[in-house]
Amino acid sequence: MLWDKPGVYLMKGAYEQVIRFCSSYNSRGSSLSLNNQQRELYQQQISYMGSAGLRVLAFASGSEMGNLTFLGLVGMIDPPRVGVKEAVGTLISSGVAIKMITGDSQETAVSIASRLGLYSKGSQCLSGDEVDQLDLQQLSHIVSRISVFYRASPRHKLKIVKSLQNIGAVVAMTGDGVNDAVALKAADIGVAMGQTGTDVCKEAADMILVDDDFQTIMSAIEEGKGIYNNIKNFVRFQLSTSIAALTLISLATLMNFPNPLNAMQILWINIIMDGPPAQSLGVEPVDRDVIRQPPRNVRDSILTRSLLVKVLVSAFVIVCGTLFVFWRELQDNVITPRDTTMTFTCFVFFDMFNALSSRSQTRMVHEMGLCSNRTFCFAVLASIMGQLLVIYFPPLQSVFQTESLSFFDLLFLVSLTSSVCVVSELIKMLERWRGVEKSVPADCFHEV
Repeated sequence: MLWDKPGVYLMKGAYEQVIRFCSSYNSRGSSLSLNNQQRELYQQQISYMGSAGLRVLAFASGSEMGNLTFLGLVGMIDPPRVGVKEAVGTLISSGVAIKMITGDSQETAVSIASRLGLYSKGSQCLSGDEVDQLDLQQLSHIVSRISVFYRASPRHKLKIVKSLQNIGAVVAMTGDGVNDAVALKAADIGVAMGQTGTDVCKEAADMILVDDDFQTIMSAIEEGKGIYNNIKNFVRFQLSTSIAALTLISLATLMNFPNPLNAMQILWINIIMDGPPAQSLGVEPVDRDVIRQPPRNVRDSILTRSLLVKVLVSAFVIVCGTLFVFWRELQDNVITPRDTTMTFTCFVFFDMFNALSSRSQTRMVHEMGLCSNRTFCFAVLASIMGQLLVIYFPPLQSVFQTESLSFFDLLFLVSLTSSVCVVSELIKMLERWRGVEKSVPADCFHEV
């Protein structure tokens, strides 16, 4: 930075830039010729201050540009915020690779990065000048091994972003200045600072950190993973129940069996499938360990092989159980209201237990806690109460063509339909045992 007024120039900035315009230095009020020995002394001081984590600024003044007097060095401490180190460690353990891009000297950058756990023995760093000397292809080959970029400017950020995207990384870039806007726009996720960021920067960003706190990024990733998991839970429940209902009706039609469900009962099942229990899966609380799960490959479909297996197995259990109840009741080959009521209630109870097991793809029901999602509890309770009204309330009995069931009938149905939840829990246990949750491929990771 340069400030001038008639007859005087004042300069501050990185030592390497300021010293280029100096021909002398100030020593106790006297101006002495700047020699190599003095330059080496300043360099040693910068290394010492930088190693202590100080951000070093050089100052100079004079009446003629290119013939300034070097005034000295100032070291300022700008410690990382409380909790940032822990957030960095958590993100790294979950598969997020973090690159530090700073305009500070190598010593300062490495010192701060070491405190945060970003830099350790064997890590590599790269200067802005070295970034300029590499073309995009060359930088792409080494960028994954670089932890710290020092003496870097906003234009270097854009090149770093593109090099990371070249190797298949999903890149989130933070910035606060006008010159950061281009890099923020190029990144997959541009993150602007809400307090110190410029309006141009905020316009270019996809996300704004209102509190300028790095920990908020971790919270955002955690929330995003939680939402994605809830979408998978919803898809699993909807698909398994829909496939089961469609298969049940199709088998009855193809095999010339009497239809086990009438039109009103099918409509009621559809209301339950798309109603409160299904919707409540979308507000399942975020798993406290979700942040530690590795990031998924962005090219993967939401309907993974594991999820498809769970959907088909649940649908198979529901169809087999419902057909068993229908066959068991249809001993006289004549469909009665009791036959359809048992079959209808069996399918509805299967839905409730299927929804219970769909709350998580990895955690067991007892690990989540039955009441951790109160919305789900109220939704299932409301659905069960509605089903009991359909069975026992006379006006609804005539509409749905049902009749009252005994306590032992309900006990039998609950015992049978809980099998879909038991099978689902066994699959989760098997996945844990086999280690199905594999680490993310090397070409798919997040950069912040």
